[in-house]
Amino acid sequence: MQFKILAAVLGAAGVVFTSTALAELASGEDKIIIGQTAGFTGQVQGPVTEMTNGARAYFAMVNQQGGVHGRRIELRSLDDRFDPKAAALNTEILITRDKVLAMFLTRGTPQTNAVLPLIEQHQVPLIAPSTGAATLADTFNQFVFNVRAKYQKEVEMGVEQFATVGLSRISLLHVDDAFGSDALEGYVREMKRRKLDVLQSVRFNREAPNIEETIAALRSRPPQAVIIAAAAPTAAAFIKQFRLRGMAMQVMVLSNNSSQAFLDLVGADGAGVIVSQVTPPPSLLVSKLGKEFSIASKAHNLTQSYAAMEGFVAAKVLVEGLRRAGSNPTRKSLIRGLESMRNVDMGGMTVDYGEARHFGSNYVELTILNKERKFIH
Repeated sequence: MQFKILAAVLGAAGVVFTSTALAELASGEDKIIIGQTAGFTGQVQGPVTEMTNGARAYFAMVNQQGGVHGRRIELRSLDDRFDPKAAALNTEILITRDKVLAMFLTRGTPQTNAVLPLIEQHQVPLIAPSTGAATLADTFNQFVFNVRAKYQKEVEMGVEQFATVGLSRISLLHVDDAFGSDALEGYVREMKRRKLDVLQSVRFNREAPNIEETIAALRSRPPQAVIIAAAAPTAAAFIKQFRLRGMAMQVMVLSNNSSQAFLDLVGADGAGVIVSQVTPPPSLLVSKLGKEFSIASKAHNLTQSYAAMEGFVAAKVLVEGLRRAGSNPTRKSLIRGLESMRNVDMGGMTVDYGEARHFGSNYVELTILNKERKFIH
């Protein structure tokens, strides 16, 4: 499925739009324009593309049925290359030039943190940032509506799973940014809660991880299990090196690696790896959500991945908020509409907002990869 992405390129003179992008920067009364900045190139290209295509497929379904109160939804996406500074610049463009009603589906903890000052300055709602950062979930922000569960809960469930099967020597490998620090906090808290020794946490550079040094540090205190908080290319590289060196410990990665792109990167070495998920399975046809996703997948040739399902669910939440915002939606009425979503069943996953609660879902489950590179849940 090929959706058009508006590309913002940083140059010495500022921002340069492609000619295609310039032609699309017009708005009409029949449109609801939503903005997105995410890494469509770089480390997270694969999962971002799958996630965004899932969202666009749901918007397409809604538009084919007449839109929301007669208005079709248009998602304008800019590539920030997973760079926080570019994410902030893209957000300013989308808010001030494109006059978007809301921002949507940003990707990454540092990147989302970088756009928050602009969100607050312009009082623009941000719906479904694709990050499970505790700072976003635990600190109330009147303009931010989280959909997915926290990374810390994913890490805690991983520690619980390993401890339940008798593994007590559990390590954490984590990137040296806000995402990694968030995972570390959850790891230390859960290990202490279970009265387990905090074996070790090993940090690595996000831009240029030193695989050799990191593995050497890990081997200094050999674990029975390791949890990896990293983007897909780095996580897959670690796992491949573990297998190559005969390191037989159990491995877990977080939901940011729930994409087909990660499966392709890790290949056969992914067999037995645990992956936490923040949505129901995309293949679960007994649920309304699964049926809707299946229809969208066939209509738009979607990759049937958890990443695509996350985008699909995020879009569904946004559309429900728009419906509740009225026929002439404003940023304020969209916020009120979302806040009115109390224990709303999205078809197999509940979202619960309120005037003082913008943290939508606690849904987390653990899956495991089999030899055929399929998620078993």
